[in-house]
Amino acid sequence: MSTPRRFFVEYELNGRTEVFLEGEEFTHAKTVLRLEEGAEIVLLDGSGKEFSAIVANIEKHRLLAHITGAKVSDKEPETEICLLCGVLKGDKTELVVQKATELGVTEIFVFSSEYCSAYMNENKLERLNKVAREAAKQCLRACAPKVKYFDNLNGALSCAKNYVNKLFACEFLSGGNGMPNVLNGSAAVVVGSEGGFSDREFELAKSLGYIGVSLGKRILRAETAAISMCTLAAYALGELE
Repeated sequence: MSTPRRFFVEYELNGRTEVFLEGEEFTHAKTVLRLEEGAEIVLLDGSGKEFSAIVANIEKHRLLAHITGAKVSDKEPETEICLLCGVLKGDKTELVVQKATELGVTEIFVFSSEYCSAYMNENKLERLNKVAREAAKQCLRACAPKVKYFDNLNGALSCAKNYVNKLFACEFLSGGNGMPNVLNGSAAVVVGSEGGFSDREFELAKSLGYIGVSLGKRILRAETAAISMCTLAAYALGELE
């Protein structure tokens, strides 16, 4: 039996018995998936719960679903991970958002920095959040990480100040500065754009409590470094067991 299709809604579902699915999610359900009345689906409101439902009626611009049950998802991480990533060229930022979501990241901060040559706008940011939602559905998560944009590094670093572990990946660090094998508590991991970071930016990060780490003796592409940092952090927190 195939897994029921999953859809995000924009409001809280707890306590509801009926819900209308509208907008892009409805269009996808009707025109792409061609769901019919009686189909089993799963509705997600970002609370960490999964709401099982049955499609009761399909209209021109929405469908009505009857909620039949709810349970707490077992796919969400126990410890929060925040990825801070410099804006990347082309569709590389989308790749990073997709893979970070699959690895259990709970927040994603995209930022511009001194050596960053890519740019961000509202349409691109909206697209990144859509990528996060689609990736969350694909890997059976109940929550999609919110992607936020900062036009400077300081803003992004400061917004993650409450994370217990703050790790800043630098290509100019080596020897004895690798990722910790074990982390206790939430983690914020920082990776730059294709141009990397300046010494001044590294000093800023240290002044805000970030610890510089190396990802080895080879220079990694920015998207490889971001995905690697997420993987290593998730492993050190026991999220990949």
